[in-house]
Amino acid sequence: MKRFKILIILILLISLFTSVGFNTISLEPKNVYHVYLKGKSLGLITSKERLEDFINKKQQEIKDKYKVSKVYLPEDLDIVKEITYSNDIKEVEEIYNEIKDISPFTIKGYMIKIKGIDTKDNTGRTVKGQTKIIYCLDKTMFENAVQKTVKSFIPESDYNAYAEGTQKEIEDTGSIIKNIYIENKITIKKQNIPVDKTIYQTEEELTKYLLFGTTEKQATYIVKKGDTIPTVAFNNKLSTEEFLIANTNFTDENSLLSPGQEVTLGIIKPQFNVIEDDYVVLRQEKNFTTETQYDNDKYTDYSQVIQNGMKGEEKVTQRVIKKNGETIALTNISTETLKEPVTEIIVKGTKPTTFSGGYGVPVPTKGQWGWPATCANITSPFGWRWGTLHDGTDIAGCGYGSNIFAAQAGTVVQSSVKQDNGQFITIDHHNGYYTMYAHLCNGCRYVKVGDHVEKGQVIGGMGMTGAASGIHVHFAIWYGYPYRGGIAQNAMNFY
Repeated sequence: MKRFKILIILILLISLFTSVGFNTISLEPKNVYHVYLKGKSLGLITSKERLEDFINKKQQEIKDKYKVSKVYLPEDLDIVKEITYSNDIKEVEEIYNEIKDISPFTIKGYMIKIKGIDTKDNTGRTVKGQTKIIYCLDKTMFENAVQKTVKSFIPESDYNAYAEGTQKEIEDTGSIIKNIYIENKITIKKQNIPVDKTIYQTEEELTKYLLFGTTEKQATYIVKKGDTIPTVAFNNKLSTEEFLIANTNFTDENSLLSPGQEVTLGIIKPQFNVIEDDYVVLRQEKNFTTETQYDNDKYTDYSQVIQNGMKGEEKVTQRVIKKNGETIALTNISTETLKEPVTEIIVKGTKPTTFSGGYGVPVPTKGQWGWPATCANITSPFGWRWGTLHDGTDIAGCGYGSNIFAAQAGTVVQSSVKQDNGQFITIDHHNGYYTMYAHLCNGCRYVKVGDHVEKGQVIGGMGMTGAASGIHVHFAIWYGYPYRGGIAQNAMNFY
């Protein structure tokens, strides 16, 4: 019986060693490293350093491409130190072959996060800003690319004078930069970067991305005879400022173009907002007002100027805020009148005629339009910007609630409020032309639909309702009813 029991034990031991294998069990514990990829076990290795060295040796192509001296493990590869009795140890080459086609290796570099800025769309709803993530190999390269991008929106001489503290004090007129800053929060972190990410290696490449939002080749245009920078820009849905940013070889919009010359038509899409805060002193014209007198002995088609209006002059001190080169806010700090304007006086008849073909008002031409505001600071002209047509002229700096005047006589066809225009008024001038006055202050629409207004009559007050970032009036001249088949005109062509 005793021999039988010993035989049974021997058979069980033989079975145990046969099932687990003699090579997988050790009577001595070992220090090993357990390799996991994306949480899945790949096996055990004896040395983490040997795997790292093997990867670095094998990935010469990555080192050559990015000009780095070392390639590192994939970011989703975990290596955990363990103690085991198992002899089932893998070679580092076997582990390498399992991971090389599944997960990208990494190199040392920098991850930059540019936090997005919340905005509002035309309906007034908040649009969440998108955070951009950029990878590059060198922190200094990123800083230089940012500086080049900033200089795209600010003349280099002005930027350098500000940065070096050599701006000249204003004696009579001129401007100085009070502050330049980036609106977005930017964080920089040194870390391993997977090589399947876009990794910027040159300042030029990174600057192009920061300015255009892409490194793809921009559209181009071959200059034709008679082309000018303003016409080429407008016809291709660019502002002149955007054209000059994309074509740094031109100094200003009056630079000459040569037939056959190739220019870039890239639409600017900055990845961060450059804010410039300026202190400005300037002399500007002060518009005259129009006074209408009525003669009951004259027919309604009678109109006679008995005193010509003359513009005055004033010295204005302003604070001007620009975002990516575009004025977004303008505040008049002080105004000094140097020459008073002379009021224009017009006599009109009131005696009815038998003519029934309308108001009998001739189509207004250049010089016959009244200015719609008490100041003449144009912060955003008519034209294309960021691929969208700005269909009016923004006038600012007159002050909250300052008077808004009818540019011509006509009938009010809209006096309402919209998400984008805010409080606004539209006037039909009965000659094919309409004018619109938007972003008026709350409670500042002084005329209603159906009212007849005269040129120079106060119709509202300046404000910042609707999609407005500062106090101004959006003044637009349309041929045809606005947004109902009409065509927006450049109002400055009428003055």
